[in-house]
Amino acid sequence: MLDSTTRIAIIGGGMGGLTAAIALTRIAGVQVTVFEQASTLGEVGAGVTVAPNAQRVLDQLGMLEPVKRAGAVPDGHGVYRDAMGNIVTDAAWEDSARKYQNIGMYRPDLIEVLAREVDPESLRLGHRSASVRTLDPGVRVEFENGAHEDFDAVVGADGIHSVVRKAIDQHPEPVYSGYIVYRGVVDASRLPGDWPMISQVWMGNSRHFMCYPLQQRRLFNFVAGVPSDRPLDGPWSGPAEVGELAAEFAGDDWDPKLRRFIRAIEKTFWWGLFDHEPLTNWSRGPITLLGDAGHTMLPHQGQGVNQAIEDSMALATFLRAADDVSDIPEAFRRYTSVRMQRTAILQHGSRRAGAMFDAQHEFTDLEKRDADIRVGRDFRRSAVFDYDALKVAERALNRFRRNSFA
Repeated sequence: MLDSTTRIAIIGGGMGGLTAAIALTRIAGVQVTVFEQASTLGEVGAGVTVAPNAQRVLDQLGMLEPVKRAGAVPDGHGVYRDAMGNIVTDAAWEDSARKYQNIGMYRPDLIEVLAREVDPESLRLGHRSASVRTLDPGVRVEFENGAHEDFDAVVGADGIHSVVRKAIDQHPEPVYSGYIVYRGVVDASRLPGDWPMISQVWMGNSRHFMCYPLQQRRLFNFVAGVPSDRPLDGPWSGPAEVGELAAEFAGDDWDPKLRRFIRAIEKTFWWGLFDHEPLTNWSRGPITLLGDAGHTMLPHQGQGVNQAIEDSMALATFLRAADDVSDIPEAFRRYTSVRMQRTAILQHGSRRAGAMFDAQHEFTDLEKRDADIRVGRDFRRSAVFDYDALKVAERALNRFRRNSFA
């Protein structure tokens, strides 16, 4: 059985890396060191949804209540609207048992909540990884600041531009979606007093706009997807003028209520939407991937962070079953075999959801688009929100054990 003498490095101190640190410490009992390239822990100031499937994991880790206190639970179901505000269908952002309902989180708040549960001595800031290579035994991580350190294993939670992924010989090309999103938050006091405390999505003219409450309803997150070739000519993100965003949703063919929301926006930035095709492998020996490093996906199903949280529980469960350090590569292989299919399905599902929101491809037929969005509500509950990462990992462990004695 692994214990606190087992040293595992997590490369990346974002939401996935911090959740992994908590899970590996509390469930697998190993010693974790988190390396973050920035000088402070933090995230871009926008929102993220903690969905029921990830809440189940946080509940099992004893983390759900502080997340709830920092976030915002909506007043029931969200809605999908056409450009003029007519309701297409409601969005049931809850699991089938109605135990967990979407929580809107300001990203810096979620980082803060997670970081409080990680031993400060295990956090190394200002460490940008340069390379990762296997030793005999163990793994060496080298950093751009000249430091290097050896570990029993390494988990790459270092995003779409992952350095750790190269050590597994995976080199996916980023795929540009053809869309950027304008993102940011709005002070709720700038909105009408009767503004609905739910998620809302407006869809029309090959673009969409989403908003939902954060931070005990003091803030509203917004995400506006519009077609653009801007990221193909330079940086993938940057500051933007609010006027740019407003112009994308101007005119009488857009709901006046949406235009009222946009007038409340004081600051925004743009972000190019990239993903990559599912990888053919996540693990090699004592090195594995987690979150966007393994399965970058578009945000249209709101599952990027939530899948990283699921990864964390599965990884910790398989490591807990390892008898000693020599079993870590097998634990990583088992983790990979269980997680790759689910995340690949959601990678493709996120692309499809974006096409629906923006009436692209087969969804230029708006009747088909609206019908698929209605059907998708029940699919999300059963296939996405009801998923229990811990139970799935434990059942897989039992199958692996039976097969080993067959």
